[in-house]
Amino acid sequence: MNQAEYEAAIEAILFTIGESAPLEKIANALELDGGKTKEIIDQMMARYQQEGRGIQIMELDGAYQMCTKKELYGYLVKIAKQPKKQVLTDVLLETLSIIAYKQPVTKLEIEKIRGVSSGHAVSKLIDYKLVCELGRLDAPGRPLLFGTTEEFLRSFGMHSIEDLPKPEPEQLEALRKEAEQEMEVRMKV
Repeated sequence: MNQAEYEAAIEAILFTIGESAPLEKIANALELDGGKTKEIIDQMMARYQQEGRGIQIMELDGAYQMCTKKELYGYLVKIAKQPKKQVLTDVLLETLSIIAYKQPVTKLEIEKIRGVSSGHAVSKLIDYKLVCELGRLDAPGRPLLFGTTEEFLRSFGMHSIEDLPKPEPEQLEALRKEAEQEMEVRMKV
């Protein structure tokens, strides 16, 4: 390997590990001695500094770690504060629609309707602030009750839950038949 390949390997190691890596482990991975590995890392550190890069390699008690320069920390704070794009998958939309139409509803009721575990979907919807815990059902085990939030209404352009679309009788009949067929298939398995 040449110098550029060693540097690329060191960058890959430090970036992927995300924490400090002892010089000895880096040297072993590169199949070099510690002195030569330290020399390469020192050269990289000096070049990063000279080029004004946003990252730096720091030596921490005989180990090395790739870090962001402290002068740039403000940019990291700004990006972290930006809202994250929420992606509503089919599973999340299905779970959300059950909660919206059946609220207050327990996770067990959601799972009975969906036919599969829904814990992850409900957790994601809570993270997205579209669903919240409304309290507990007065029943054995006191299961949590879930319902939609004001953020749900805002996101879908509704003033209240009463604005949810009402299914037509033909749609309800088609859904009922589809559910019956699915249950028949499940009973055969």
